[in-house]
Amino acid sequence: MFRNKPSQTAVSAALSTAVLAAAAVAAAGPAVASAVSAPLSCAHITAHFDLARQQTPENIALAPDGSAYVTFAAARQIARITPKGATRILATLPAPADGGIHTPVLGFALTTGIVRAHDGTLYFLYATGTADLTGLWRLRPGGEPQRIAALPATGLPNGLALDPRTRTPYVTDSVLGTIASVPTTGGTPRTWSNAPELASTGFLGANGLKIRNGALWATNLDRGTVLRIPILRDGRPGAVQTRATGLTGIDDFAFTGQGDQILAALNGPGEVALIQPDGTHSTVLTAADGLQNPTSIALRGDTAYVLSAAYVTAKDPNLLRAHLNR
Repeated sequence: MFRNKPSQTAVSAALSTAVLAAAAVAAAGPAVASAVSAPLSCAHITAHFDLARQQTPENIALAPDGSAYVTFAAARQIARITPKGATRILATLPAPADGGIHTPVLGFALTTGIVRAHDGTLYFLYATGTADLTGLWRLRPGGEPQRIAALPATGLPNGLALDPRTRTPYVTDSVLGTIASVPTTGGTPRTWSNAPELASTGFLGANGLKIRNGALWATNLDRGTVLRIPILRDGRPGAVQTRATGLTGIDDFAFTGQGDQILAALNGPGEVALIQPDGTHSTVLTAADGLQNPTSIALRGDTAYVLSAAYVTAKDPNLLRAHLNR
């Protein structure tokens, strides 16, 4: 029934490394909260997704009306989640001819990072292990998805950020350990940074990506780090600064608006961490709040949106919302 889509067993096996790593260092992690903790409150699940349809939410972008646009990784889909929690599939990407088995590391084709431009255009990433489909894609309102830039089929494009000043998309590659800049008008991407801090140690390296105050911020899942890379006046990267460590299984993240304070999804441990500007961190959401391998976080106003993909738990992928007390 799910031709050219991976089984949940395959997805779980591909990502179990992160969970095993989390278990190995659990004793060294921050104290675990039994329920939602400050500065978050009123955590509740507002949408449940269908695992039988491979609805494993990977990344999120928010619209002004409170809608959330998400990538369903294993289903190769882009979806809109209404403020009331209804799901509408906007696009399903073409399956690679080989079914995605040559997608590096994971072995299945997947949609990953997504951003929304001011005009409602969605930009998102698709990794298939094939040269004809891997790359940066675009979906205009009411239109059809189209690839606008090819990315290396030997890599795994994952995190995506759009520079509001230059309208330049930046992409992390979790396998190649790079950040690339990509023209939205088409053309050839260029490697912006291949700093060693972005490299994996065997599974997935550079992951989540954000732009803030003249710098690119990225996470490294394998290394459990948050990195800041200044964008120099000529557009080149400055020296990499490691801003936080010890964040096992870190995936995507969002800034709270309080300086460089961050909320980060810890996929393997099934937690959300609050990271202070000095790099210290605490746990503010756990499985007790409904998390199932959280993958990404977005903030609009005083509301935090957290996606859980249930890659390994294989139970209740969902969208959770919580109030952010400022």
